Amino acid sequence: MELLYDYAWLIPVFPLLGAALVGVGLISFNQITNRLRQINAVFIIACLGASLTLSVALLWSQIQGHASYAYGFEWASAGEFRLQMGYVVDHLSALMLVIVTTVAFLVMIYTDGYMAHDPGYVRFYAYLSLFASSMLGLVISPNLVQVYIFWELVGMCSYLLIGFWYDRKAAADACQKAFVTNRVGDFGLLLGILGLYWATQSFDFGEIGARLQDLVNTGALSGAVAAFLAVLIFLGPVAKSAQFPLHVWLPDAMEGPTPISALIHAATMVAAGVFLIARMYPVFEPIPAAMDVIAWTGCFTAFLGATIALTQNDIKKGLAYSTISQLGYMVMAMGIGAYSAGLFHLMTHAYFKAMLFLCSGSVIHGMEGVVGHDPVLAQDMRVMGGLRKYMPITSATFLIGTLAICGIPPFAGFWSKDEILGLAFGANPALWLVGWGTAGLTAFYMFRMYFLTFEGGFRGNDQGKKDEVMAFYGLPSSESHGHHGHDPHESPWTMTLPLMALAVPSVLIGLVGRPWANQFEAFISAPGEVLEPLGEFDWSEFYVMAGSSIGVGLIGISLAILMYRQGKIDPATIANRFPALYRFSLNKWYFDDLYDRVFVQGSRRLARQIMEVDYKVIDGAVNLTGLVTLVSGEGLKYLENGRAQFYALIVFAAVLGFVIVFSVA
Repeated sequence: MELLYDYAWLIPVFPLLGAALVGVGLISFNQITNRLRQINAVFIIACLGASLTLSVALLWSQIQGHASYAYGFEWASAGEFRLQMGYVVDHLSALMLVIVTTVAFLVMIYTDGYMAHDPGYVRFYAYLSLFASSMLGLVISPNLVQVYIFWELVGMCSYLLIGFWYDRKAAADACQKAFVTNRVGDFGLLLGILGLYWATQSFDFGEIGARLQDLVNTGALSGAVAAFLAVLIFLGPVAKSAQFPLHVWLPDAMEGPTPISALIHAATMVAAGVFLIARMYPVFEPIPAAMDVIAWTGCFTAFLGATIALTQNDIKKGLAYSTISQLGYMVMAMGIGAYSAGLFHLMTHAYFKAMLFLCSGSVIHGMEGVVGHDPVLAQDMRVMGGLRKYMPITSATFLIGTLAICGIPPFAGFWSKDEILGLAFGANPALWLVGWGTAGLTAFYMFRMYFLTFEGGFRGNDQGKKDEVMAFYGLPSSESHGHHGHDPHESPWTMTLPLMALAVPSVLIGLVGRPWANQFEAFISAPGEVLEPLGEFDWSEFYVMAGSSIGVGLIGISLAILMYRQGKIDPATIANRFPALYRFSLNKWYFDDLYDRVFVQGSRRLARQIMEVDYKVIDGAVNLTGLVTLVSGEGLKYLENGRAQFYALIVFAAVLGFVIVFSVA
């Protein structure tokens, strides 16, 4: 068994090796490598499969009670400074390794069908493998420096994948937006890391928390400074996990291919933020101010994402705002001290959200034969409808994911979301109320998406509807959208097999966290937490809390049925009755407009003003100096004629001048 832990470092190395070899092939033998498309894909999938096998073995070993394992070596030293690198395998890292590898493995299988005709097929696989390697390296990192290295690698890979179709302006802009937004959070994280090292002289997670608490208790460090450093660290997860106010990059990231959308939203980039909060929990937990900031940020983000998702028509952007909302639940759980509940929701959400995104990709793939490759039409739910008849596997798995995220028992999302809401009620009823209302909004917008996409009549061959959608986005209408009369089709087995595989944990995995026999909490507990022996389970409290969350979900589902399935309530009438609220949601609370005006346009105005100062003041001063030098040089050259009489005359004139000046004075 120890041999397994000795070679745990190979988990991120296998996909890194796959990415490196395929990348060298693309650089050195581009045409040959691209012709061997599926051989490269099989090789990269096999590398990740090896990581998956090792990860499952490690998780099983940890479940069986094996002690945590850490390995380190000295990487840098200077005087008394020592920095170690290595890896750690404990309950948290073992769980995250399995989540990342299982989702990434299924996404890679799915990619073969989705990207089959894309000229960048092999390059996409290389990026995916590097992305998975970066996230796996982050998960097993034993200290903040190593985390930050892999944190930036995860970001870099996400930018490569978001802007994969870089010839599209929208994709290039989305990549740039993700990069700039994450720079803000990552700069805060870097300052927090340096500040914590200044205070504690350590980068190790456990030591930082213990030393920081001792410094605060002894008065050597003020509580305000400790809270400030903790909030700086939290800025990193705010950006990576798309929390308010740095959430704006995630919906635009949908410009990348759908497989990477699934990976980003389920198990890699956005999960990295929640994972870091969990790793830094010994720092956050003793600081009430920091915990309050985390809790309320998550709570507001959950509500914000849900209210925007209500009116989105792009199927991927609707799911993106859903991700923002669900991440808010996880962050709120961490902020109220519900450590295991937050990680439980991270696990369940990873599987059903990956499935929902892959389902959306299957829908887009099936729609492209009808509306063409225009992403506006292929992703807009207003030209879908009735797809259940054409895509039975996709529709069934999307329904399973919808029920899971809506918190309907016995699906996975019910157990994790209900646990968060129950603990929030005990911590702060105001947090519970917002989370409870958000659960109702979630049920409404998710079933709205399901009904618009899979139920009713198919609208994809209605040219009038297509033109209406194009006009909505301010784009010119055309009669050449797709192939009139064609029907959508189910996706190939490489795409439907991962959907069916992800449906299994979306239904069953929540059962490990049943509150009366919570095996997940027994396995994952906060550092230093001692679990009390379980007494008799309070069924009455469970029925009240679970019943309230199920009830608000059923209300949301019922409203969606009345509006989008039975047509008894007209959504357009409601939008016309409350136009300000409708536009507020449709325009994403105007955050993009505000940021564009304040930061983008403001930065450009500032740059223009600085350019004017540079041109008129700086350049003017330099040019004036040159002009003075030129004129004085031209004038003085006539004084240097080599005649002694002339020099004597100058000396006499100078002396005479001094005499006159001093005599007058």
